Amino acid sequence: MAMGFRSPSPLLIFIFILILAAIAPTFSRPPSPKNVQTALRAKWSATPLLLEAGELLSKEDQRLFWNFIHVWLNADHHAAQSHSAKSCVNRILEHSRPLLREPLASLFEFSLILRSASPALVLYRQLAHDSLTRSSNAQITELDPLRAGESLKSPGGKCCWVDTGHNLFFEVSELLSWLETDDKLVAGSIQRPQLFDFDHVHFDSSVGSPVAVLYGALGTSCFKEFHAALVGAAKQGKVNYVLRPVLPAGCETDFGHCGSVGASGSVNLGGYGVELAFKNMEYKAMDDTTIKKGVTLEDPRTEDLSQEVRGFIFSKILERKPELTSDIMTFRDYLLSSTVSDTLDVWELKDLGHQTVQRIVRASDPLQSMHDINQNFPNIVSSLSRMKLDDSVRDEIMANQRMIPPGKSLMAINGALVNVEDIDLYLLIDLVHQDLLLADQFSKMKIPPSTVRKLLSTSPPSESSMFRVDFRATRVHYLNNLEEDAKYKRWRSNLNEILMPVFPGQLRHIRKNLFHAVFVLDPATICGLESIDLITSLYENDFPVRFGIMLYSSKYITQLDNHSAKEEGDNFEEDISDMIIRLFSYIQENHGIQLAFEFLSNVNKLRVESDEHVEDAHLEMHHVEEAFVETILPKVKSPPQETLIKLKAEPEWKELSQESSMLVFKLGLSKIHCSLLMNGLVIDPTEDALLNALNDETQRIQEQVYFGQIKSHTDVLAKFLSEAGIQRYNPRIISDNKPRFISLSTFIFGEASILKDIDYLHSPGTMDDLKPVTHLLAVDITSGSGLKLLRQGLNYLREGSKDARIGLLFSANQSTDSFSLLFVKVFEITSSSYSHKKNVLDFLDQLCSLYQQKYFHKSAVEVDSTQAFIDKVCELAEANGLPSEGYRSALPEFSTGEVRRHLSKVGNFLHRVIGSESGVNAVFTNGRVTYPIDESTFLSADLLLLESIEFKQRTKHILEIIEEVNWQDVDPDMLTSKFISDIVMAISSSMAMRERSSESARFEILNDQHSAIILHNENSSIHIDACLDPLSPTSQKLSGILRVLWKYIQPSMRIVLNPLSSLADLPLKNYYRYVVPSMDDFSSADSSINGPKAFFANMPLSKTLTMNLDVPEPWLVEPVIAIHDLDNILLENLGDTRTLQSVFELEALVLTGHCSEKDHDPPRGLQLILGTKTTPHLVDTIVMANLGYWQMKVSPGVWFLQLAPGRSSELYILKEGADGIQNKESSKLITINDLRGKVVHMDVVKRKGKEHEKLLISDDDEEDPQDTKKGSSWNSNILKWASGFISSNEQPKNAESNSLEKERGGRHGKTINIFSIASGHLYERFLKIMILSVLKNTHRPVKFWFIKNYLSPPFKDLIPHMAQEYGFECELITYKWPTWLHKQKEKQRIIWAYKILFLDVIFPLSLEKVIFVDADQIVRADMGELYDMDIKGKPLAYTPFCDNNKEMDGYRFWRQGFWKDHLRGKPYHISALYVVDLKKFRETASGDNLRVFYETLSKDPNSLSNLDQDLPNYAQHIVPIFSLPQEWLWCESWCGNATKLKAKTIDLCNNPMTKEPKLQGARRIVSEWPDLDLEASRFTSRILGDDVVEPMQTPNQSKDLASEDSLKEDLESKAEL
Repeated sequence: MAMGFRSPSPLLIFIFILILAAIAPTFSRPPSPKNVQTALRAKWSATPLLLEAGELLSKEDQRLFWNFIHVWLNADHHAAQSHSAKSCVNRILEHSRPLLREPLASLFEFSLILRSASPALVLYRQLAHDSLTRSSNAQITELDPLRAGESLKSPGGKCCWVDTGHNLFFEVSELLSWLETDDKLVAGSIQRPQLFDFDHVHFDSSVGSPVAVLYGALGTSCFKEFHAALVGAAKQGKVNYVLRPVLPAGCETDFGHCGSVGASGSVNLGGYGVELAFKNMEYKAMDDTTIKKGVTLEDPRTEDLSQEVRGFIFSKILERKPELTSDIMTFRDYLLSSTVSDTLDVWELKDLGHQTVQRIVRASDPLQSMHDINQNFPNIVSSLSRMKLDDSVRDEIMANQRMIPPGKSLMAINGALVNVEDIDLYLLIDLVHQDLLLADQFSKMKIPPSTVRKLLSTSPPSESSMFRVDFRATRVHYLNNLEEDAKYKRWRSNLNEILMPVFPGQLRHIRKNLFHAVFVLDPATICGLESIDLITSLYENDFPVRFGIMLYSSKYITQLDNHSAKEEGDNFEEDISDMIIRLFSYIQENHGIQLAFEFLSNVNKLRVESDEHVEDAHLEMHHVEEAFVETILPKVKSPPQETLIKLKAEPEWKELSQESSMLVFKLGLSKIHCSLLMNGLVIDPTEDALLNALNDETQRIQEQVYFGQIKSHTDVLAKFLSEAGIQRYNPRIISDNKPRFISLSTFIFGEASILKDIDYLHSPGTMDDLKPVTHLLAVDITSGSGLKLLRQGLNYLREGSKDARIGLLFSANQSTDSFSLLFVKVFEITSSSYSHKKNVLDFLDQLCSLYQQKYFHKSAVEVDSTQAFIDKVCELAEANGLPSEGYRSALPEFSTGEVRRHLSKVGNFLHRVIGSESGVNAVFTNGRVTYPIDESTFLSADLLLLESIEFKQRTKHILEIIEEVNWQDVDPDMLTSKFISDIVMAISSSMAMRERSSESARFEILNDQHSAIILHNENSSIHIDACLDPLSPTSQKLSGILRVLWKYIQPSMRIVLNPLSSLADLPLKNYYRYVVPSMDDFSSADSSINGPKAFFANMPLSKTLTMNLDVPEPWLVEPVIAIHDLDNILLENLGDTRTLQSVFELEALVLTGHCSEKDHDPPRGLQLILGTKTTPHLVDTIVMANLGYWQMKVSPGVWFLQLAPGRSSELYILKEGADGIQNKESSKLITINDLRGKVVHMDVVKRKGKEHEKLLISDDDEEDPQDTKKGSSWNSNILKWASGFISSNEQPKNAESNSLEKERGGRHGKTINIFSIASGHLYERFLKIMILSVLKNTHRPVKFWFIKNYLSPPFKDLIPHMAQEYGFECELITYKWPTWLHKQKEKQRIIWAYKILFLDVIFPLSLEKVIFVDADQIVRADMGELYDMDIKGKPLAYTPFCDNNKEMDGYRFWRQGFWKDHLRGKPYHISALYVVDLKKFRETASGDNLRVFYETLSKDPNSLSNLDQDLPNYAQHIVPIFSLPQEWLWCESWCGNATKLKAKTIDLCNNPMTKEPKLQGARRIVSEWPDLDLEASRFTSRILGDDVVEPMQTPNQSKDLASEDSLKEDLESKAEL
């Protein structure tokens, strides 16, 4: 009989007590258990929770922000009993949660306690600081460069002020008197405050009014008065009221009722992981210095007794036997300390993954079970390995692993894959939030929940902009035909040849027209004629492409644009392009295409010969005529001059030419002056672009040939153009940049429903049809371009469109005349009452024509009365079959005020969505914004292009879902085609705003009966699919994140577990905590917030652990409080301290980006600077060749990114926007207002005339003397402006100290720059000794550069004092590991990687040389000698390994096998000391090359075992190494004692034979080491107080050491002899 016990039975309790009694003597006095606790805080000063709540609500909807302020100001706060942090948070939630529906309200609550809106308030603080700085009489303290530090101090203790750009008002009375004045508009327009997308603009504000920005905090007494005054003024149209929530320092006391909770202390963050990993102590690298004092932080929380320990649940046992508490807890501690496993036998590991799955899936709470296993794996692993495995679990896992690789982890939210490696809580919350927000919007539209789920899980079509221009209907003049020309008859015609491998760069010669390169050109332009030369050259070299040209005349197209080609036809003869096209057509028709191309080549030849300046030689008519005569002279009998005269006169050739230009105009290709169509894809007409396109197209054809989609008889061009062909090209609509979208659902169905009552125009006869695509035309009726756009819209409908409708949004400036208002009113009446009439579009077009000719921009004197206008309207109406009575009755007494109000409302809407204040002409196609409109070339065909693209890419799949909806809660009379069209428009515009991957995976094919966690929630609009290895670092992080999601929003989840099937070692060798906040972090006693923290209870005492933080990608964190060595945690050394505590700080966020240049490699070495408007250069960096990657350190705020002054900005400019228009501002606005950092994609283009110049000029390049001079001067200074890149120092620093003669502490000469890295107290101890040994052997100034990532807080506190005492400079530098570079898991390997991978970007650009010295090295010579050494133009210089210690021959791996073959006679060097010529290193792209080698090699776990050493040695054939003389590095393990006396540095490298501990080796090998150690430790004690005790030596030890030293000296002298 099987029984399950929920609580221990009396029998079990009795057995337990017997065990306790039996084994009690063995643990009578066990050591007390020890814990570890860690917290992470933000660097910026605290922000109030009340203001954070407002920011979070504004993310849902801007109106909620203002509603919350209204609710809070009008609430009765006096009734509240307590003002503790917890009760205040509950009160904030009580007032804010009712504004939201579930589950958004729950997610809001979690986001509030997660403090995710804190960075937004830091950003407002920066803007407030700038506002006060602009004021002349404001005295304020300067913030640190990255503005993350102190709080803001307000002048005169004022807590609120209003900034109008011209004035600052600190008193409400001043503001009120300003509001009453009439000249404020003028004053405001001089210097208006800049507004941003994130600003809170009051919804009653009017756009044209002067801006008033209130800086203040809800809850302060002054805020209420200022707010009331500004809301009143906004309602009267007097101001544009903007609120920026800011609480200046010192105003907390002014706060009433909970406003100040969170505003004091620091912001403690959650959303990161902490691991305590078992450390490999093979070489016993532990410091023997003891710590005297502990950290005086508050005592940590008590531990959770409900967790099972070896089958016992102690909370239940203690309930039954409270009198045995002491013994029971001692027994629990004994069990915990004896269960730790960091090794298992191979047979125990065999089924561990499968056993873990079984334990998780069969638990009552599977998510909690997975979480517990991941958190405390070393404690649980032995019990897991003893579990009996069910065959059904194993069979299902193995069946699934036929479809997915073992151990592979994937995750998708609503069908869209997310990157499980980089996912973090903040990113996941944002992704879930955007889908919940959409679900909330859709449900407000009465869409059933099942449809909402379907909509959210549909995949957007791939973002590829593979649009091909369908040019088949046009006149293409083909030069060749690969399938028919005799020239290619020897080529093979088998299509499968394309699948055959070839050498890189080699082309496949197949006798098929697979590639059509059609150049579209004006033959009178330089670009056009050079393209002809390119075609001829490639054709003659048997390029396997079919070449063709399409010719047009720019002059004729300009006339077409101006609709005046007919009138100016007489002047057309002077057009050279037209003449060339006529002559070309004549030669082609009479003498064949080859001769016609020869004619074009001759035109260019004569042009070039006639002018010395070949580049800009001007083409004249006589060149064309001479070329014509020269070309056809050998072929004709009659004189060519006669033919020429005849051709000029004959109209048929003129028509032919005009027809050719007209076709190019219709295709839209004349907009780009010179282009090339590769099978219809538009590219630049250069050889490089052609080759790139050819390679890309080859891959597409190969794929389709392989899958049988292209066969030998397939017409490839026809296939491609029918699949993705478009009839018109417009670079504004089709570009590589993602289009901009706005969500229209709130404007149709929300409170601000400007689109609710709009009446649409349709193509004749289609009014009652469903229209999936809606064009909203924003038309400024006071501008000519607005009227042009309006008429093109009407033409578009007249030409017929069955899938689209047009809505008109008229706007105008303040001084609109009555005729314009009448014009708008006529449109309003017509579209609401007569849009079903047959000739309505003709009537409106005629109305536009009338208005444009007679009433547009005419003075009152010139035009008739309004009655005459009305009569003409009625006349036109009658002529088009529209009843005129409607107009006659409505127009005479219409309210101009009402129309003006409507125009103003539209103006406000346009300002909100576009940001422009007046004169807006734009098109919104299902939310896609096309603005600004280039009215001269935006035609009805462009609207058709927008329609087809939006329908195909973003609307078709939505329409299919909506057409199947069974509408439940909607009145049947409401279900009109207009209602459904509105729904489709709203949904497609909202869905286009979504940030999500287009990649998906088919999770449904995996079985889930025995190996999956399934959590159902039918009502949830979020579904999470995942495939996870439960014993992986990914799972450790995700199990914590998924638990949070389940707690707050209950998504439905299906997590298929996919463990590695055969393990050779333990998969996890760590304890892990994922830190998430909870309401318990908020104190019930006072206003403090005490969390969140990572807490590790009862950690093993005798194991050495190392602490690592697993933080979101954009975070740069460092420890700021930690007395103990976090790299070597041995808890048995803690003494009486129960808990080892540490605090980390989020020092900065990382701004990363990718910089690209179209059709070129990334601009390697391009220099970027970031700053504010007033201080443009705060940090800088350079662009890597690897993916054009760059990174900078930022804090929350508004920043401007630009190219650095000097060569970068002389050569390049930023390219902005979808249309590729150059950015006039020359800087890019970057907003950091959350904890997710930013990834910026930026395009640059070379300036005109600089296209062929290089950015980096090597001094070795033999160029024009002037160029060389310029280049070398730039290189030698590498920009005087260069600051300490991502340096810890406060101000940008010039590192030119390397070239300056300076004196410091009696030191003189050129500064020696030395760089090192250390982790853990022992290596920091070595580092201090290394510093002293360098300084004692040189008289020159020295600057040390340390990578700060792993330095302990005590060391960082000590080093500035040491620098002052000993007279050296010091700078701490850091660099965040790039996401695209293969990551190392072990801390030691990461440290090794930092030594070599980022040398080109981690130092300031002005530093030209640096020496790396290992922390455990002792220097015995003047490092200046090494610094000045000529390393023969090589970027790196290392010392080769010595080979005179014969005992170690068996360990010299580089003398055999792979390394021997690879080195090809070159030496294998040691990485403990090396010189980097940074100038040469950057110039030769050595950093980029090393990263490429690293990326290739590091994915193989067996390569790069000594990463920092193997990598440069492996790469030395590409990144050359200068071999330093042997005496520069001596190391006992590899070098014999014979050479020790000559050693200039001694390295304490590990001995693989003896594995001697470091400290023991140091004292034995280096005679001066104990004295240097004593000096360093005494200095440390003096500076850091009594924390450190000097390492004491017993008398015996001292004698031993003395005898060792004398023996050593004896050996050294013998060796010398």
